[in-house]
Amino acid sequence: MNSTWDLITLSYFSPKTWLNASYLYRVVGLLSPWRSSSFLLRFGEAIGALLISLIFIFGPFITTGLLGVWLIAITGYWGILTLSDTEKTGFSPIHLFVFLYWGVSAVAVALSPVKAAAFSGLIKLTLYLVFFVFCARILRSPRLTNWLITVVLGIGLVVGSYGIRQQIFGVEQLATWNDPTSELAGATRVYSYLGNPNLLSAYLLPAIALGVAAFFVWQGLVPKLLAITITLVNTACLYFTGSRGGWIAMIALVGAFLLLFFVWFKNNLSPFWRKWLLPLVFGILGGLMFAAIMSVDSLRIRVMSIFVGRQDSSNNFRINVWMAVLDMIRDRPLIGIGPGNAAFNKIYPLYMSPKYSALSAYSVLLETAVETGLIGLSIFVWLLVITVNQGVQQIQRLRDKNNPAGMWLIAAIAAMAGLMAQGLFDTVWYRPQVNTLWWFMVALVASQYQPLNNEQ
Repeated sequence: MNSTWDLITLSYFSPKTWLNASYLYRVVGLLSPWRSSSFLLRFGEAIGALLISLIFIFGPFITTGLLGVWLIAITGYWGILTLSDTEKTGFSPIHLFVFLYWGVSAVAVALSPVKAAAFSGLIKLTLYLVFFVFCARILRSPRLTNWLITVVLGIGLVVGSYGIRQQIFGVEQLATWNDPTSELAGATRVYSYLGNPNLLSAYLLPAIALGVAAFFVWQGLVPKLLAITITLVNTACLYFTGSRGGWIAMIALVGAFLLLFFVWFKNNLSPFWRKWLLPLVFGILGGLMFAAIMSVDSLRIRVMSIFVGRQDSSNNFRINVWMAVLDMIRDRPLIGIGPGNAAFNKIYPLYMSPKYSALSAYSVLLETAVETGLIGLSIFVWLLVITVNQGVQQIQRLRDKNNPAGMWLIAAIAAMAGLMAQGLFDTVWYRPQVNTLWWFMVALVASQYQPLNNEQ
């Protein structure tokens, strides 16, 4: 069984043999003599960290078009660093499956009924995937990793604080985000600088996860108090978004944290606590959650609306979109219509129910199946499995070395669990403010990759 799982997850994958036989990979380092004589490229990784920082610093405040331009600039700089690289390292099974997913998407464009629209989606996807590769390279430096995580946490605190201010002083609701027939029809849902409460809740998840990890990694009383403040502010702001998907994501995030904390600390536990700690903790948290739902009217109404089916207008809208999307998948099951919302917007009107226009499938998994078919969905799910498996392996390795960097990996996997949980019912995952954070979390895991040997 273990050997089968190791084969599926590429646990013993060694990139050196594969890369040495790759003609494409031979371009890496082609201009390495130029790098040795360049003054700026001596600080190549530090400049790269600065470019990534600017994405996170300005992401919540500027248009998606400007973010796209900056991603193009990062792609160009990644090309320069790759061609002038002096070491051919940093390739992992995660990189391999990211490349495979891009390849399936390219095939989907070639076979798409709307090739021009799908090609524009492929360009956007390429920019995000290059951003992942670039981040995975820069994050191999512990110093730059701490810097970039600090930037994410700092901006997250600004965004979360403004959201809480909106809750205290009130804010205009930019759309009908609540069911107009509900008792909460006039309730405030905060959106901070992002203009949408569901988008804000997804944006805050990585900051919450990294804030928890920072409490364990950062040394000194003041940094630990800052980490607690960031976590509490962003958690409160996420609650005030009123996003049911965000609340489900928070439950998934906490569950993943508890499981991975158990992996990290289990060697310090007695046999009794190894057996009973998780059931007790999950039971207590479940009881507290149930008590909160029963005692807070607004929370109870909002949570119960999840289970009323079509009686809630938001639920009804999503169900109608999902039915149309399933018909789209049924007609092109293997390779889909091609990536991107432009391709979706051209094909979806042919299947939609009257008055239920939509810009996406309102589910990341359904959107992936629509865009790249069941083949692309399988590669994407396989990528998720490999990323989590690699992350757990590296967490155990770092734990054995007493390296606190393992906490960053715990936070990355927990944030990914939260984002995927919300992604089951929404597609804010595709917005650049969230998608860049998602690939940053994946890159955190990939940056720590070290191949196992049979003894390990």
